[in-house]
Amino acid sequence: MAELMRTSNPALNDNVFRDERAAFGEAMTVQGTANKTGVLLICAMATAAWSWNRFQNAPTEVVPLIGIGAIGGLIFAMVTIFKKSWAPVTAPIYALLEGLLLGAISVMFNLRYPGIAIQAVSLTFGTLLALLIAYRSGVIRVTDKFRLGVVAATGGIAFFYLLTMILGFFGIHFNSIFGSGVIGIGFSVVVVIVAALNLVLDFDFIESGARAGAPKYMEWYAAFGLMVTLIWLYMEILRLLAKLRSRND
Repeated sequence: MAELMRTSNPALNDNVFRDERAAFGEAMTVQGTANKTGVLLICAMATAAWSWNRFQNAPTEVVPLIGIGAIGGLIFAMVTIFKKSWAPVTAPIYALLEGLLLGAISVMFNLRYPGIAIQAVSLTFGTLLALLIAYRSGVIRVTDKFRLGVVAATGGIAFFYLLTMILGFFGIHFNSIFGSGVIGIGFSVVVVIVAALNLVLDFDFIESGARAGAPKYMEWYAAFGLMVTLIWLYMEILRLLAKLRSRND
């Protein structure tokens, strides 16, 4: 059971590398994956900056960008997951589309809570660096129990979000969970922690792929999977900071 769930990230599960072997040509490396992740981050930040600046000139155009980024990003994410060999092309497109979404949402949050976007970005990359150091130094070890715990928690959060979306169509809302009260802030703290721990599983999975001798294009796929987690973490940190700022207003 544990071996079938190496990570809760839907883009990075244990079956991904099982049938992917570099029979010919170069194999995947950790450094190569890090480089590809850097490229995807640049892509996302470029379109996020464009989306942000666009708001300054034409505020009404930001709302459509959210739809384009969200729907387009979902489509290319699914294509990447099912056609891993296309990742060198689809992963950058995914990052560009998600950048549109993140830039639009961030500028909206920043209008209400000035400075919140840069705080969220700083905390996201700070968390990434801290967990990477902790993982590489052996402070955090990915055991089967650790892995299954994070997978279960992530699955529970995903199910809850899906449930709230469905019930929302029937007028049922969880105001205490999504509000700025103690319960709402506590929920967001838990989600941020779970999202952050998924980064550790992603680090472990990337190393496993390199050891397995996966083909070179899997560097793009693994970088894409890490981006999925980073984007989720950023959004949850942004939401948590908004709740905290709301209590101080």
